[in-house]
Amino acid sequence: MKPATRTLNLPKPVAAYFIADEVDGEAVSQCFTENAVVKDEGHTHRGRAAIKQWKMGVSAKYQYTCEPLACEAKDGKTVVTSHLVGDFSRQSGGPSVLLRT
Repeated sequence: MKPATRTLNLPKPVAAYFIADEVDGEAVSQCFTENAVVKDEGHTHRGRAAIKQWKMGVSAKYQYTCEPLACEAKDGKTVVTSHLVGDFSRQSGGPSVLLRT
C-alpha cells in the first residue's frame, strides 16, 4: 500500500481500488459491482468482465502511476484527487487531459 493511501484514510472500497490498480485487471474488476460502469477514453465499459478487459488493455497500452492526494465527501459522493503520471502522450501524439468525476 502506498503511504498516501494510508495517510488519507480513504474509504475501504476506494483504498482497495488504488491497491488493485497496481496488481491486475482481475483485482481491479473485483472493486466494482456486477453492474458497474467505467467511462474512459470515450468508451463505456459495463460490468466486471468489461472492466477487467478495460484495465488489462490500459495496462498494456500505458505505463502509469496514480497516487491519491486528497479525499472529500461532496454532494453525496466521494471525490478523490489523484496525481496521475504516465506515458499517455506516446499513444495520442500529445499531452492528455484527464478528468475523473
